[in-house]
Amino acid sequence: MAAGGPSTEGLATRHAAQVSPVAALRGSLSLLRPSEMVRNPVMFVVYVFTLFTAAITIAPWAFPDLTGHGFSRSYYFGLTIILFMTLWFATLSQSIAEAQGHAQAESLREIRSGTRARRVLPNGSLQWVAASTLRKGDGVALQAGDTVPLDGDVVGGVLEIDEAMMTGESASVVRESGGDKTSLLGGSQVLRGKAMMRVASDPGQSFLDRMIRLVEGARREKSPNELALTLVLSAFTVSLLVVIVTFQYTISANPNLVVDLGTLIALLVCLMPTTIGGLLPAVGIAAVNRVASANVVAKSGRAVEAAGDLDVLILDKTGTITTGNRIAVEFHPAEGVDKTVLTQAAAIASAFDDTPEGRSVLRLAVRRGVAREGFRPSAAKVVPFSAERRISGVVLDDGRELMKGAVRSIAGYVGSIPPEVEKAAEQAASQGMTPLAISADKKVLGIVVLKDVVKPGIPDRLRELRLMGIRTIMCTGDNRVTARAIAKESGVDEFVAEAKPETKLELVEREKRAGRLVAMTGDGTNDAPALARADVGLAMNSGTSAAKEAGNMVDLDSDPTKIIEIVSLGKQLLITRGGLTTFSVTNDVAKYFAILPAIFVGVTGIGMLNVLRLGNPHLAVLATLLFNATIIPLLIPIALRGARFRPRTAVELLRSNIVVYGGGGFVTAFAGIEMIYLGLQIANANPWVAMFVSWVGHMLGS
Repeated sequence: MAAGGPSTEGLATRHAAQVSPVAALRGSLSLLRPSEMVRNPVMFVVYVFTLFTAAITIAPWAFPDLTGHGFSRSYYFGLTIILFMTLWFATLSQSIAEAQGHAQAESLREIRSGTRARRVLPNGSLQWVAASTLRKGDGVALQAGDTVPLDGDVVGGVLEIDEAMMTGESASVVRESGGDKTSLLGGSQVLRGKAMMRVASDPGQSFLDRMIRLVEGARREKSPNELALTLVLSAFTVSLLVVIVTFQYTISANPNLVVDLGTLIALLVCLMPTTIGGLLPAVGIAAVNRVASANVVAKSGRAVEAAGDLDVLILDKTGTITTGNRIAVEFHPAEGVDKTVLTQAAAIASAFDDTPEGRSVLRLAVRRGVAREGFRPSAAKVVPFSAERRISGVVLDDGRELMKGAVRSIAGYVGSIPPEVEKAAEQAASQGMTPLAISADKKVLGIVVLKDVVKPGIPDRLRELRLMGIRTIMCTGDNRVTARAIAKESGVDEFVAEAKPETKLELVEREKRAGRLVAMTGDGTNDAPALARADVGLAMNSGTSAAKEAGNMVDLDSDPTKIIEIVSLGKQLLITRGGLTTFSVTNDVAKYFAILPAIFVGVTGIGMLNVLRLGNPHLAVLATLLFNATIIPLLIPIALRGARFRPRTAVELLRSNIVVYGGGGFVTAFAGIEMIYLGLQIANANPWVAMFVSWVGHMLGS
């Protein structure tokens, strides 16, 4: 038996693995390397000035022009420590987010640890090999007890598969050749059956490998919005740097106004968008981790972000909006036919129909009083369903023919349909239900009505999407009457009936030509072109390899309604990033009122800006700079968990953003700086602190 990983929990549970504080701390320190810091322009500027103030603190004699009258080595030492804290807190947020991914990645690697497989050699014989030696296109023999070595497709035989280790879903699934349910996921377990599979990916390229790389942050590419925001923050930082340099040259011409260089550095760092600059990488990594925890493999962070910007969502009817299993709800006999006779005939015609619809008719008949022994004839010829005739049933040993099928198909079989039966069928279809006609010896007895039930909660979820400005389109192969009824019941904005395989692609193309961002789901090979063209293409894990390769997301649970959850996660990413950006901007504006009066102390007219009444300039600068550093770790939980999201209109979201994050930025800055200043003032008056500062100055050689 092939060796496999531990069969314990699904990916969503594994995602909650504990993060080692030591690993997070070690990672944060490793991110302080210049090669890492340069990737974040805002924090790289802080990094440069940290080294600069450290150099002045250690060797002031090397900077005679900067360490003249009023130079305080202890002050520069304090600046250096606080600037380093700012850098470290920024890397700590990213390190914690990456550590969460590493913890999950390690548990995922256990799944494929030591996996072996029976590779089919050219002569047809089998050879045990390590899964890592398999290549795309190789054939592998599978049987009960084996672990599927890599992603692939069943090309012969039938297997019952346990995907609990990958998806957390305890129910087994069936994979067989010749249909759309052929896809196998590497790491899943074979419960029953024998089959041949064709490997669909090379080692390192499977969906499990992609999941590992994604959650541990390896090769993470910034999304377009993240790149744009980084560019704006960088431009803003450069502009501030130019302003500060110009300001220094301007005031240097005035002998009565002396501003310490360390204070100017503090001013620059406090006014730079260090808060969002430090948290931005963590926000992106954590968003991808949240998608992974939902058992979705996203091939890039760009797909997650696109989900938050969607304009149009294209949904299948069957399996997405409705349960997919039509349920028999009522019998309608023809004129002169007893309802019991119709019910008995429908039960016998469905006795050998193992489809969900056939079993549903049988259950309804039993509930209506038909005895089970009445529809289990000992000798009968089964008439299976065929695409040409579109009817099925049985021929009993006494020659009686009991058939069931679509109304038009039964009409062609028996010759005509009674008017009252045709009217009942039309009325059922107008209500979104499916009528099936029942005949006995080529005489129509009536119809049984089946209803495709809308999934619980779908109307509410679609209402939420509409509130967010996302238009929903239902795509179905049903006739227009049925499609209209389901669309009305579920609450979709539009519907396309009698859809062909190429209809989805045409819909995606039409919406994209109008400049809209489009998402859709699919699982078949015929869905692949549309999945590839959509901005967010969610492929089902149970579908074909072609569909999974075409989409930029794969749902391991094979739940088409997951696309609605992904939209919410994408929105949460955008709201979190936008909220923290707003908070950072208003926070920086509030710092003006603390640090500018400290710079221009004694200058007429500036005192009115000192709304906090901070009397000690050095303590005011240190308090502001210390608040600038400590606010970053306080916001790490929001960056990692994401801002609380509930569906609202764009105007409501903007208003909430301004009030909560904008107003919060002002309030926390004023309150935080005031509290830290008071703390520093108390500490400064403490003799033990004075002794410590004196000792530090002595050690530094001042």
